[in-house]
Amino acid sequence: MNPEGILSLICVALLWGVTNPLMGKGSSGIQRVKHPNFLVQFVAELKFLLLNWKFVLPFLVNQCGSILFYFTLSSTELSIAVPLTNGLTFLFTSVAGQCLGEHPTSARAFVGMACVLLGVVLCLTDKM
Repeated sequence: MNPEGILSLICVALLWGVTNPLMGKGSSGIQRVKHPNFLVQFVAELKFLLLNWKFVLPFLVNQCGSILFYFTLSSTELSIAVPLTNGLTFLFTSVAGQCLGEHPTSARAFVGMACVLLGVVLCLTDKM
């Protein structure tokens, strides 16, 4: 696996991980949108999100990460790309959430992240 591919996947994980808690914060208040009709409820929620720059901006950055992931897959092995990106995304989401004042990550979650990252490192060293 080439170093550019690994760097691209780390960038994807960073884009996805940092924007996850930002989209969560940006979508706060959607619970107050209430309509008895399912279709009207759906449209009202969609309108709420699309007109809220605090949701739209992180969402667009997140989608840029998805586009980068799509193009990176052409030059990387899927068996490495998916676990590397998903494992790092979880780590970046946790760190970004902490920085934004979300509830602290438990020690068990950090042990789990360390195990995932160790597994990814083992897979990477095996493929190189």
